[in-house]
Amino acid sequence: MNKFQTLITTTCLVAGLSTGCGRKADSSAEANGGKPVIQNSGSDTMVNLAQRWAEVYATVDSGASIEVSGGGSGTGIAALINGTTDIANCSRAMKEEEIQKAKTNTGKDPKEYIMGYDALAVYVHKDSPLESITIEQLAGIYGEGGTITKWSQLGVEVPGCDSDEIIRVSRQSSSGTFAYFREAVLGKKRDYKLGSRDMHGSKEVVELIMHTPCAIGYSGMGYATPDVKMLKVAKTEGATAYEPSVQNTLDKTYPIARPLYMYTLGEPEGPVKTFLDWCLAEAGQKIVSETGYVALPKE
Repeated sequence: MNKFQTLITTTCLVAGLSTGCGRKADSSAEANGGKPVIQNSGSDTMVNLAQRWAEVYATVDSGASIEVSGGGSGTGIAALINGTTDIANCSRAMKEEEIQKAKTNTGKDPKEYIMGYDALAVYVHKDSPLESITIEQLAGIYGEGGTITKWSQLGVEVPGCDSDEIIRVSRQSSSGTFAYFREAVLGKKRDYKLGSRDMHGSKEVVELIMHTPCAIGYSGMGYATPDVKMLKVAKTEGATAYEPSVQNTLDKTYPIARPLYMYTLGEPEGPVKTFLDWCLAEAGQKIVSETGYVALPKE
């Protein structure tokens, strides 16, 4: 085993606003037999990317180990507020009240880093004849007061879905993806309608849709498989529908794309800064692309 083997605690996928594994973050040489340990927690959207960063980082002469845990953006932010993580992974920006809580609790302002971008894909079963959808139609499916409940209302008959019922797949409320989709699709003043199947992770959303012909759901485009279909999305009826892709994300034609963030308490120093710099440099950004996300533009 490489002496810089990364410690990856993927079993700690904690729901709600808990503080990770209950272990206080410690970037000092007291941890891990003299080698610094960087606690990295939060977004389930980013967990595959974070794990891959950690695995590759373990092969370089980093002198630090990375512990990665998921649980949702809210979980990572709560850990940052309580000072129990070095880095919070987030698929949404921190709210102003969260920033103030972190400053009150720790005396430090959160420092924001954009690590890449993600096109939030809308998934249906691979056999669905539906090819595209509008933001308004998505709001009619997911939003309070929305009246779209049948596939026939979208003009399609889905093989294997005899009931014609649209089964809505969503995320748990601590998820940054949940929060971003609500704001981007439903608007700031509208909430989700009740009755969706709320999954704890991005991968679980895609897996449920894969086995459920009647289902529709949203998850990062990096979780696509041959067993599901990503729909093209149009901003309005009659407008051009765009597929979730690297180019359409960078040129902002795909309407449901967002930055992926990392947050630290104050300016990072020592091993944490070294790790962040590596993630933002060419080697780390190559991994962003390899895991299905959109790397930062070189310019």
